[in-house]
Amino acid sequence: MKKSKLETAETRRRIVRAAAAEFRRNGIHATGLCELMAAVGLTHGGFYRHFDSKDQLVAEACAAGMEAGVDGAAACHGMGKGGLKELAASYLSTEHRDNPSEGCLLAGLGSELARSDDKTRAAASTGVVKLAKEIAAEYSRSKPETAKAQALVAMSAMLGAITLSRIVTDPELSAAILEHTKKYLTASVAHPRHPRRNRQRPRRAAPASGDTALAKHG
Repeated sequence: MKKSKLETAETRRRIVRAAAAEFRRNGIHATGLCELMAAVGLTHGGFYRHFDSKDQLVAEACAAGMEAGVDGAAACHGMGKGGLKELAASYLSTEHRDNPSEGCLLAGLGSELARSDDKTRAAASTGVVKLAKEIAAEYSRSKPETAKAQALVAMSAMLGAITLSRIVTDPELSAAILEHTKKYLTASVAHPRHPRRNRQRPRRAAPASGDTALAKHG
């Protein structure tokens, strides 16, 4: 591969990385191409040397952001052996809450991704499946289907908590949302709940006729 092609590929990667950060910081629709290209030291005209449209860039930035999120979850120490505690502590932190441009793509762009084109939603969906698989390893004491369901609940809880913590104006409420969700998820792994079984109590044997008489006159 020629050097010029290497440089072009690296420039494209820089644009995608910058786009993922700017989209999370300002939103997809609020991020203009002029501002985005300026962030990587390029002109607006240079954008179309790398991408056919903004939608194409959004899809690639989404895929890159989701992949980074999955890699981050997989890198948590002890993932599959208690690592969810570390993942929850990192994800449900005030640092993550206060730095959306460096955080979870789903939490930062969820509502906009839901209204994006099929290619972008497909990239997000692929990331969701991979992330759920990583988290499901934390529920190894459950059956595979149950572990998958528990992972989806855990992931949804974390996404909802970080989103709500960014919305509310009360700092104490924001911190409480993060802390209580963190404790709940940690407890769900340490003490998994299993459905109650319908256990029938053994029936007491009917007393013999002699025993009945003794009971009456005892």
